[in-house]
Amino acid sequence: MRYLSSNEIRNIWLNFFKEKGHHIEEGASLIPVNDPTLLWINAGVAALKKYFDGSVIPTNPRICNVQKAIRTNDIENVGHTARHHTFFEMMGNFSIGDYFKFEAIEFAFELLTSEKYFAIPLEKLYITYFPEDKDTYNKWVMLGVDPSHMIPCEGNFWEIGEGPCGPDSEIFFDRGEKYDPNNLGIELLKNDIENDRYIEIWNIVFSQFNSKPGVKRSDYKELPHKNIDTGAGLERFCCIMQDAETNYETDLFYPIIKKCESLAKHSYVDEYKTSYKIIADHLRTCTFALADGASFSNEGRGYVLRRLLRRAVRHGKKLGIEHEFLALLVDEVINIMKDFYPYLLEKAQYIKNLITIEERKFLEKLIDGEKILNDLYNKNHCISGEDAFLLYDTYGYPFEITLEFAQEHNITIDKSSFDAAMNRQKELARGSRGDRNSMKSQNLLMMDFKDKSEFVGYDTLKVSNAKVIGIFKEDNKEYLVTDKTPFYAEMGGEIGDCGIIYNNNFKASVNDCLKMPNGQHMHLIQIMQGSVNIGDIVNLEVNEQTRKSIELNHSATHLFDQALRDVLGNHVYQHGSLVTAKNIRFDFNHFENVSNEQLLALENIVKEKIALKLEVKKYELPLQEAKKEGCISLFGEKYGNIVRIVNIGGYSKEFCGGCHTNNTENIIDFAIASIESKGSGIFRVQAVTGNNVIEKIIELNQNIFDEYEMLYKKYLELLSQANNAKLNVLVDKDVNYEKVNSYQMILNIKNAIVKLKENIKSLDKSIKNSLNDKMVSSFDYKNVDIKNINGINLIFVTLSIDDGSQVKQIADNLQNEHPDCLIFVMSVSNEKVLFVAKANKAINDKGILCGNLVKKAAMLCGGNGGGRNDFAQAGGKDVLKACEVKALIEGLL
Repeated sequence: MRYLSSNEIRNIWLNFFKEKGHHIEEGASLIPVNDPTLLWINAGVAALKKYFDGSVIPTNPRICNVQKAIRTNDIENVGHTARHHTFFEMMGNFSIGDYFKFEAIEFAFELLTSEKYFAIPLEKLYITYFPEDKDTYNKWVMLGVDPSHMIPCEGNFWEIGEGPCGPDSEIFFDRGEKYDPNNLGIELLKNDIENDRYIEIWNIVFSQFNSKPGVKRSDYKELPHKNIDTGAGLERFCCIMQDAETNYETDLFYPIIKKCESLAKHSYVDEYKTSYKIIADHLRTCTFALADGASFSNEGRGYVLRRLLRRAVRHGKKLGIEHEFLALLVDEVINIMKDFYPYLLEKAQYIKNLITIEERKFLEKLIDGEKILNDLYNKNHCISGEDAFLLYDTYGYPFEITLEFAQEHNITIDKSSFDAAMNRQKELARGSRGDRNSMKSQNLLMMDFKDKSEFVGYDTLKVSNAKVIGIFKEDNKEYLVTDKTPFYAEMGGEIGDCGIIYNNNFKASVNDCLKMPNGQHMHLIQIMQGSVNIGDIVNLEVNEQTRKSIELNHSATHLFDQALRDVLGNHVYQHGSLVTAKNIRFDFNHFENVSNEQLLALENIVKEKIALKLEVKKYELPLQEAKKEGCISLFGEKYGNIVRIVNIGGYSKEFCGGCHTNNTENIIDFAIASIESKGSGIFRVQAVTGNNVIEKIIELNQNIFDEYEMLYKKYLELLSQANNAKLNVLVDKDVNYEKVNSYQMILNIKNAIVKLKENIKSLDKSIKNSLNDKMVSSFDYKNVDIKNINGINLIFVTLSIDDGSQVKQIADNLQNEHPDCLIFVMSVSNEKVLFVAKANKAINDKGILCGNLVKKAAMLCGGNGGGRNDFAQAGGKDVLKACEVKALIEGLL
């Protein structure tokens, strides 16, 4: 074996498989594109699911890659073991219906053992396999693996949910007796005992069956196209090829640790090693995630990053680092990775800025946490498990520090309730991830359909004399394929075209157009008359009005995309879009809320470009030449050697296969209709173009405009009541909003709604006060029912006033008129009950105390209260119990 750097290992891997006819697939972004089942790309195969389930057929069925990945299901183990990481790189080779088991094993054997490549001694390798998979066992042995190094393992069957599955074979490297203190040897592998001697370096999955719920594994059907899916951890390869004790002493981590050591009070020894490892691991994760468009937040990906950064800061404190320091280590991460990931260089300052801001916030929260901890102790002289979790979750305050505080103050904390709260949070996090890895089943007929179909829709919307070459049915839907078509298939966020297909004997509406696994455009049809067969000649017509609207919206989307970078910064990337004939939906990343001023600036830029009547050019370029021209690509998307460019007057240049207008003047107008946060630093904007922009904005925000109309109607009704009552109420008369072809209209109506609510509240209060005042002044205080109970004269009055001061006023007036009576006033209004009691000293001397009476009444109605012996007031929430209060008071007397 020879020493190999991480860069050398990556290059040997990729070049080996390139020699074997594999296409080197560029690694995908850590943030999944159009895959809601994943929080992060978490495996080498995750970005290739479309190939494995047959929804897309790759140009080359042999693929290899080095894919960065994030897994956060066992963060607590990071730093405490030799190989757990949150960020890692997975080297893989894949066969999509091409070579299978024997070739995959041959490739692995050659790459690992040949002097030309990794040159690992054969006697150092141990192989596990699925016991029923005799072919795998025989192949390894035939290549020269000692049978005693072949270990059957029932767990060697890869299966996650419905879809492709199959046996796998894991390759282990024996690091020797030095890492086997109990001298258990091969028993460590046979009994699946956690150890540092036998290290799994590669797993080869033979994806050959289709898993179905409720079906026995022995009855699984074989896949029509068998696949190979492999994964080899770069960090583990580095550990072996660099003869390191753990992954953290390799060239991927150790330079970060050494730089951190220069800032710390404690060296990388003994118990401090764990803290160094955690800092190095978590900083790598944050650096790459931020570079790929994630940001710190309180949910989803952003919460994961926030938790990792806070954990790293806490461990910095354990090393004696009391100041902001993580941003100082970012350059070290980038220096290690820049050769393979050069895009990190342009993101360096952006990453450091975000980390500095987040670290500073957390250090401030730690101070807040200390204050809250002291307040909790001074108030309760105890700290509950729930309190400890609140400090941990909201303020990032470490449980260990809370525990130390408790020990210093001779109190205990219920760790079980803390753990229960933590587990609830983990369950919620798991639920947000969805079904992480399962793939849909293959459609054999569609996968095997390879007849040529030409898309001519850039130049024409009508095609005559096209030949029907395929008819497919799936999920009760019928699809038709022709040898040429003007219908654009849904792709890149743009919806598929609609229209009609017909001949003299047949007519069908086209409700959508989709891409088949081999790239043909297939039309989702609904037959209106007649029938159609393969070989029929048909005419195809795209709905012109719909297509033109889509073209305008798509070109406007490109202008908006570039405007985002101009206004918010070059860190902004598209995170999904939907271009329809009706409107634009565009998702993008940003590390803070977008202000109204920024939204209006974005809108104005697009409006300006429309007014400039910029020509929209569409042309093809070699991929590398397009990149040199500065053309923008969708981050993480894969492109062929030749790419189509849409160039809008030199202002916006993007890779795009979609349909566009020829000049921006055709767009006519543009306006942002709404913005919302989707969480994890992702925002969604909806926008509209063309004529009648005001009406389109209203349509997309109908709920807001409906709320305004409802409030305005109520406002007018109350204003009329106030005028009729001749009340002098101060209101803001300007409650209308200006209708403009801009997002400003949304700001206008929201402001008008705020004013309406304030006016309604003021009018409502004034009208009620007026009515209540009339009730107070017109109340007949002399002629009231007086009931003598046990020598006490009781006046019990029921009202419907929600102003407590006016209820008290009536009680005062009653006592002035009847000073020798016990006064008890109950008012039921607005789902609440108010009580006021008044009595003189003579009544008090008989043991009748107002505080006790109102308290009993309030408790009956689900409330509480009390007061003095001679005067008290209270309230309750259960108005249904109010009818029982009079009997209660009389009973108490």
